[in-house]
Amino acid sequence: MPDIDKLFSGSIPKLYETHLVPLIFEPYAADLKQRLASMKLSRILEVAAGTGVVTRALASIPNERFSIVATDLNQAMLDQAAAVGTARPVQWQQADAMALPFIDGEFDAVVCQFGAMFFPDKAQAFSEARRVLKPGGVFIFNVWDRIADNEFADTITTALEAVFPEDPPRFLARTPHGYHDRSTIERDLASAGFTKPARIVTLAARSRAASARALAIAYCQGTPLRNEIEARDAERLGVATDQAATAVAQRFGKDAVEGKIQALVVTIEK
Repeated sequence: MPDIDKLFSGSIPKLYETHLVPLIFEPYAADLKQRLASMKLSRILEVAAGTGVVTRALASIPNERFSIVATDLNQAMLDQAAAVGTARPVQWQQADAMALPFIDGEFDAVVCQFGAMFFPDKAQAFSEARRVLKPGGVFIFNVWDRIADNEFADTITTALEAVFPEDPPRFLARTPHGYHDRSTIERDLASAGFTKPARIVTLAARSRAASARALAIAYCQGTPLRNEIEARDAERLGVATDQAATAVAQRFGKDAVEGKIQALVVTIEK
């Protein structure tokens, strides 16, 4: 399912921005902002920027002296990000993290929020990040921890087994929550040419949604999980969303819901 896993198009970008960003991405965007705000930077590259939650956070740092280039493989996601806007100008550019269209040593920092899991060759993408960094520059990214430590994603993945028992959609477990082994991350960074030790920290947070239904829509219709569901039976997207909402309501309540999310934050210097 590699191509489906990377496809953010159609109605997904808007649903992603309106539902999923406040649900799970904003706390980690704030964390990356805090980590980068204390550094002396003149030029930042963001890869896999999505609909711009980190970009907006970085653009709000009260430092007019650094510029931001935000890239993503999917132009539709960048279009959504540009439509939302930022506190100050940002250069939006479609780009593949595996082959960045920038010269060597162009940036003080490369940042990536929850994008590394989607790279088909992590070491190659990390090598590109290292290439465009200045000596002493920093590469900082986060990835989701195992799905068992992310309660909503785990609940929805299990719920969909009842809708497609012979071939349950496994996008959430396979891709977003499929790259969390620390030794693997360290090995990929070393293969990319990084020689300094990586700092990897676990960061838990709380995820909140207005209702079980809103949460089910966020995951089932605002991520590539939708592509996987529709690949099995496009007419069952509604049924799958209903099943996910029911499972969430049974575990967390029908109205406002709250659950644990957890990620790893990785920082390494060139």
